[in-house]
Amino acid sequence: QVQLVESGGGFVQPGGSLQLSCTAFGLTVNGYGMAWFRQFPGKGREFVAAFKGGSTYYKDSVKGRFTISRDNAKNTVYLQMNYLEPEDTAVYYCAAGRVITSSLRFESNYAYWGQGTQVTVSS
Repeated sequence: QVQLVESGGGFVQPGGSLQLSCTAFGLTVNGYGMAWFRQFPGKGREFVAAFKGGSTYYKDSVKGRFTISRDNAKNTVYLQMNYLEPEDTAVYYCAAGRVITSSLRFESNYAYWGQGTQVTVSS
């Protein structure tokens, strides 16, 4: 049984940083496309970042601020978020799937999801 367990969300002031973690059970993170999505209230999930093979992919608005990384030994994927803005406030989800590169940004291609972790950026 596959399970993705997220942690690291919380409250931070604008300009601050948070690191989200996603530990996988039942699959190995280096064998899947691993991604972070986020969801705003009343909206669908939007792509934030993905790691596939040795490459990373980002939503334009988070480039230079967010970094996705992977620790194979810990079977964990991270999302380091710096220079956070109030517009980054959302529930963040980890996802895993056998996804081709051109489809990494589409949530329907991911078979497994974490429970979500709230990130709130406010002064």
